[in-house]
Amino acid sequence: MKTIYNFSSRKGTKAQNVTFLVSIFFSLSSIGSFAQVKDTTKVNQLDEVLVSAVRANSKTPVSFSNLSKKDIKSRNLGQDIPILMNYLPSVVTTTDAGNGVGYTGIRVRGSDATRVNVTINGIPYNDSESHGTFWVNMPDFASSVESLQLQRGVGTSTNGAGAFGASLNMLTDTYAKESTGEISNSFGSFNTRKHTVKFSTGLMNDHFEIAGRLSALKSDGYIDRASSDMKSYFLQGTYLGETTLIKALAFGGNQKTYQSWNGLEDLDKLKNDRTFNPAGKYKDEFGQLRFYENETDNYQQDHYQLHWNEKASENWSTNLAFHYTKGEGFYENYKENQKFAGYGLTPIVINGTTINRTDLIRQKWLVNDFYGATFSANYKEEKLNIIFGGGYNKYEGNHFGRIIWARYASKSELDDHYYDDSATKTDENIFAKANYQITEKLNLYGDLQVRNVHYKANNAEAGLVNDNFNFFNPKAGLNYELNPKNALYFSYARANREPNRNDYENGSPRPEKLNDFELGMRHVDSKLKLNANVYYMAYKDQLTVTGALDDVGAPIRENSGDSYRLGIELDATISILNNLFIRPNVTISSNKNKDFFFKRDGVLTSLGDTNIAFSPDFIAGNIVSFVPTKNLQISFLSKYVGEQYMANIDAEGSKLKSYFTNDLNVSYEFTPKAVFKSIYLSALVNNIFDYKYISNGFFYTFDDDESNPPAIATFEGAGYYPQAGINFLVGLTLKF
Repeated sequence: MKTIYNFSSRKGTKAQNVTFLVSIFFSLSSIGSFAQVKDTTKVNQLDEVLVSAVRANSKTPVSFSNLSKKDIKSRNLGQDIPILMNYLPSVVTTTDAGNGVGYTGIRVRGSDATRVNVTINGIPYNDSESHGTFWVNMPDFASSVESLQLQRGVGTSTNGAGAFGASLNMLTDTYAKESTGEISNSFGSFNTRKHTVKFSTGLMNDHFEIAGRLSALKSDGYIDRASSDMKSYFLQGTYLGETTLIKALAFGGNQKTYQSWNGLEDLDKLKNDRTFNPAGKYKDEFGQLRFYENETDNYQQDHYQLHWNEKASENWSTNLAFHYTKGEGFYENYKENQKFAGYGLTPIVINGTTINRTDLIRQKWLVNDFYGATFSANYKEEKLNIIFGGGYNKYEGNHFGRIIWARYASKSELDDHYYDDSATKTDENIFAKANYQITEKLNLYGDLQVRNVHYKANNAEAGLVNDNFNFFNPKAGLNYELNPKNALYFSYARANREPNRNDYENGSPRPEKLNDFELGMRHVDSKLKLNANVYYMAYKDQLTVTGALDDVGAPIRENSGDSYRLGIELDATISILNNLFIRPNVTISSNKNKDFFFKRDGVLTSLGDTNIAFSPDFIAGNIVSFVPTKNLQISFLSKYVGEQYMANIDAEGSKLKSYFTNDLNVSYEFTPKAVFKSIYLSALVNNIFDYKYISNGFFYTFDDDESNPPAIATFEGAGYYPQAGINFLVGLTLKF
């Protein structure tokens, strides 16, 4: 049973408001305007201003990986962005439906998606309350991504929720100089199909472009009834001047997904019927087992962005952006034998018997608005590259529940709200980061961020929440060029992060702190690109997942005191022949809670140092690519994830076994001289050796105070998310 808590406000001086941030932007912009230069700026230079404030480069002393549109082209057949990132270093991915479509998740260095800061063109994407990133709300978004960068660890200062495992920044499609059209269709296992139409007018009168995309994606899923029906759109208008780039974007998606987030707890079914889905299970009035057909998640999310980039001079460039996101939706459940009191229903009398329990169908709604502004100004000269930036964002959310049917209830009480919660959150930050070339070989990096967060919520589970946090996040490092092919770097970063909504519902959480140390080496020559990185991440009050889930499938977290992650990451691109490449990566790590305490059988017990949940000690990936002809590419992709615990208490029952999967990807492009500019064929066979594996799960403990003899006994349970065996996707793209 959950306890309702009241939390007092943590007071502090509020950070500068958005008016101050915007005034800084215009002041910096006017500084550069005294020396405007007319030149023909390259396409990517102006477009990349959208992400330059949050993106790292070769002189930034952090570990990162880049993926371009070309890198994901052959595998972009309907699976979500996390699955397309599966082969990056230190990355582990999972999917509820088992086939990479619908609800998918990512962990980096053992940190889940709530701790991975995500931005789209520099605009925060993480949900303000849960901190999660729900790719199901933006299906086929990969088709509108020009490039992405995954920074591991704290990384550089960015907008939105603090990065505690990684930060992911995405740049959407650049503009096209010439008009283009594209039709893509893909089909595959589990009745999966994706249909995409894209267009661009090209630059009209050398200044204006309109481009867009429409997508429809459906799948039955590998897990029973884990179906998804998703639609999305992307529309952008661009104005290009000699020194100006203005972009207006509208994109979003609508999804209806049958719930599969409950996992599978029945070990017999896991062995003999691993696609079984318990969601929606109930018994009718005749005692027959049935599944509710509309046990679904339904959500619509629309994003609007306006960007103004200005290259004021050879030294100055600026970006100002405004954004607004509207979200609205619900999930629906059939619930058996529910107490009237829990839903505000009035007991009724039937034939002299008082009825105070009933089967019912409920909807839990979320309606929210997220809006704000971000800015950056970049000054660059021969030895100095400095960026000022920041943002102001506000979230307003309403949570409420409705009963749409009940076996026993007054009709007048149906459709009433049985709970009404509200929340507001403001997030303000200012940062300044700089690279300074001290000598020809030595580069100094500095990065300072001040962030203020105010969260206020009226929550049925947590009571009144009214917290204010002021965070100071400094970062510094050195990059030393040994020679033109080799460089060493070292960095230190401090990060602070506020609890999320679920943390408040499950206890009295404290903000968490992280000191991140990174030591790395980069080597680049014509045959070999090699990155080696050693990291030590020391946490205070880290909110680690306990392994258990709440009633909507969200992980329950708790402060774990002192903990750390120590590891080494290696990744390389090796040209064996002119047409044969291999791209291996490996992460070896130790992830520990220090002096961890756990209440077992009613007694608080010290377990000493324990493993942090969902943090495998060994992760490896590899891609072998063979290009026998210019238009044909064959790739063999491998991923190994070592065993991991699903809880922090090192219980044997909480172990997930290691797994090793392999995929085969083939693509071929025709370039006919008439009608079409390109005919692109691609095929992807996932898990080609049909390996039965589980990539995710949950683990829980509970106390039984009715044991005999009377005592408090601790019991354990676990659930699992089986992944699909061998499955395939094939696609055809026509460009004209």
